[in-house]
Amino acid sequence: MHTMWKGTISFGLVNIPVKMHAATENKDVRLRQLHKECQSPIKYEKVCPVCDKPVEQEEIVKAYEYAKNKFVVLDEEDLAALQKEQEDKAVEIVDFVKLEEIDPIYFEKSYYLSPNEGGTKAYSLLRNALEETGKIGVAKMIIRSKEQLAVIRVYQNTLVAETIHYPDEVRNVADVPNVPEASANSEKELDTAKMLIEQLTTVFEPEKYTDEYRTALLELIEQKKNNEETTTPVATEKGKSTTEGATNLMDALQASLDRAKQDKPKPKQPTKKVKSTTKKKTAT
Repeated sequence: MHTMWKGTISFGLVNIPVKMHAATENKDVRLRQLHKECQSPIKYEKVCPVCDKPVEQEEIVKAYEYAKNKFVVLDEEDLAALQKEQEDKAVEIVDFVKLEEIDPIYFEKSYYLSPNEGGTKAYSLLRNALEETGKIGVAKMIIRSKEQLAVIRVYQNTLVAETIHYPDEVRNVADVPNVPEASANSEKELDTAKMLIEQLTTVFEPEKYTDEYRTALLELIEQKKNNEETTTPVATEKGKSTTEGATNLMDALQASLDRAKQDKPKPKQPTKKVKSTTKKKTAT
């Protein structure tokens, strides 16, 4: 499993060297956009609307739009001065609470934590202590230069860091429109609904839930591939190699060979010398 972060978990005077790994992955089927006319992938360029020209990365600065078309420009030096020291990355547990005290609306993303060199014993200590007390740790950590609020908990014998939203990132529920304040249901309706819930109540088995749309989409794609309903761009971008987008080394070599044959200038035909019909005079 790919290690995306190395650091320490600290609670009190205990420090646990750990590695962090993404616990989830996005399996959405990514669809590309093609130009209908020539079937070429569409490019998205950063273009300045005033100068009407593409902008290189080194020409771009960061800014905050505090009002319509009014910005405060922030230099990299300004941002670096605000960022905390990243060399000694640490997950500092500041409190211990019960998991049920945190509403699921706060949870954001999960990361597995594994012990780094020399951290096995301390890792096991924290895991066992959390299990026996039924508590989770509330911590602060820095990921990609951003301070995150997180909880440290146990999931199937493994420590998990779960990033959670700060309270001001959760919108006020009072702002949700058209929510009825009082119940308008009869007692019979409520009893019937409760009976239905009881009949549908079961043990949560995540394996039985599947993404039916993704499965159907992949089957459709495979069917079109098998029926050879595929396409290839009819032309390449000017100035780019025709091997761009080749699916393997052999395709790239063949494409390069074909282009070399097309671009190779035809040899000029040698001009025939015209023989002189005038005979040389011999000396007498």
